[in-house]
Amino acid sequence: MNQVTRREFVKTGVSVLGAIAAGCAGSGSSPTPPPNNTLVFPQGFLWGASTSAYQIEGGWNADGKGPSIWDTFVHSTPSPIANGDTGDVACDDYHLYQQDVALAQSLNLKSYRFSISWPRVLPTGSGAVNQAGLSFYSRLTDQLLAAGIRPLPTLFHWDLPQALSDLGGWTSRDTAQRFADYAALMVGALGDRISTWLIFNEPMWFTLLGYWTGSNAPGLANDFTRYISTTHIANIAQGQAFQAMKAANGNLRISSACSLTPVEPLTSSAADQDAAARLDALLNLWWIEPALKGQYPDAFRPFPSAQMGVQPGDMDLIHAPFDFLGINCYSRAIAWSQSPGVWDLPGFEVGYGGGTSGVQTDNGWEVWPDALHDILASMYSRYSLPMEVTENGCAYNDAPNASGAIVDQRRIDFYSGYIAALHRAIAEGVDVRGYHAWSLMDNFEWLDGFSMRFGLTYVDFTNPARTRTVKSSGNWYAQLAASNSLTT
Repeated sequence: MNQVTRREFVKTGVSVLGAIAAGCAGSGSSPTPPPNNTLVFPQGFLWGASTSAYQIEGGWNADGKGPSIWDTFVHSTPSPIANGDTGDVACDDYHLYQQDVALAQSLNLKSYRFSISWPRVLPTGSGAVNQAGLSFYSRLTDQLLAAGIRPLPTLFHWDLPQALSDLGGWTSRDTAQRFADYAALMVGALGDRISTWLIFNEPMWFTLLGYWTGSNAPGLANDFTRYISTTHIANIAQGQAFQAMKAANGNLRISSACSLTPVEPLTSSAADQDAAARLDALLNLWWIEPALKGQYPDAFRPFPSAQMGVQPGDMDLIHAPFDFLGINCYSRAIAWSQSPGVWDLPGFEVGYGGGTSGVQTDNGWEVWPDALHDILASMYSRYSLPMEVTENGCAYNDAPNASGAIVDQRRIDFYSGYIAALHRAIAEGVDVRGYHAWSLMDNFEWLDGFSMRFGLTYVDFTNPARTRTVKSSGNWYAQLAASNSLTT
């Protein structure tokens, strides 16, 4: 499964679904249009936006920062990135962060999710601290607080220090300890001002795409034992980081931002329902069940304990009783039990594709607002923990018109549908306390480079000044955040 991207995983099976079950849209209900009224959110609900270090910061080798695996990956020959793009400059937020905090404030945001670049703070992943890098995040934190915006940092959003990757990266148990040390360092530096933290962003994807398909950094493919062991080591890192952070400051609220996707069986057959349950276990539970319950879910048959390298005491290391759940959600998944379109993970012969009933975004993801409602309801039923939507958004590549305005009505329609579905979950008693649009601005979208635009703000990547222009959707979102209500 070389060179398969996350987008291709999501899209895999679109033609298969049509061939296997023309006219069959799975067992889930169709999206229900919200009533034509005003939906008011709970007092104190946090409206925010998300970004990540490699995708916006630039300054890839500035002020003592060490290289990350993404720096190495994008500089490969031939380039694995659309149009040969890199994140070397990206949005240049490293130099323009004050402008970007002012932008967030102008959009009436009350929460700003960003990530900390591990190699900017610890150039080799451990050892001597790069004070210039640490100072950057301290200044950013102070700037956000002065603007009345809650800082919500993510400790790891895929940019592993290259020096640690050279020593095995997430295939090495030592990386878990180095990560816990880094987590404790950041809490020591910023924990006096930041009370809510995220450990990982989407561990499902940085392990699968980095160590199985090879389509993402560090680009290692087709070794199941290596891949599945990285999931165990990353779970150990998550648990050790959680425990180190709580030891440093027991009052912190800590979670991870997991990519969660409601899974529907293609048909009502027992085989397809079993396939859906197993896909749900891998996509949605592989990183949460070990943290909260000290056990892995039943995704693989047989269970790959030998390949994972589980040692006595590991499940105690993995324990991370999250204070809330961070949920990234974009669409739904359809699962079936037989070829074609089956993942070639040993012990996991499950077909998987995106839905085909809804319209598609410019990067081919199905627009399905019920996905957000359904995953929130499901996770709350399972764990009864408060939640925040830490990512939700869409790629639409609307360009400036003749007057320079970016009219992106499709993005407004997307957000309106998903936020209405979020409100429905809250009205049903689901405890959701915040929502973060992906993203504050157009940025470097991994393998898509700058070719896919998710931002509420347009960034001119052809201009050295990286000029920002708020889109129609950004102005709409600002009004939503100010009123704490959605008019449908």
